[in-house]
Amino acid sequence: MIQEKTEKMFALCVENKDCDDLEKRKIYQILPDEKATKEGYLRVVDESGEDYLYPESYFIIIQLPHKAQKALQLAS
Repeated sequence: MIQEKTEKMFALCVENKDCDDLEKRKIYQILPDEKATKEGYLRVVDESGEDYLYPESYFIIIQLPHKAQKALQLAS
């Protein structure tokens, strides 16, 4: 039986210029999107609860412990 990768990706917002659905110093879930990444963007689940593309420079990718990931999922 093959186990699916359950670890999610997260990023810390460090800029939100002209983005009403982002808050600085907040952690957001990042969804995989190779095409967007090649263009310098990240697919982010923002305050609206939807995923949108934002400049990669607005975020710092972070590694969270499994326990913290789970807590963020429960808070959603």
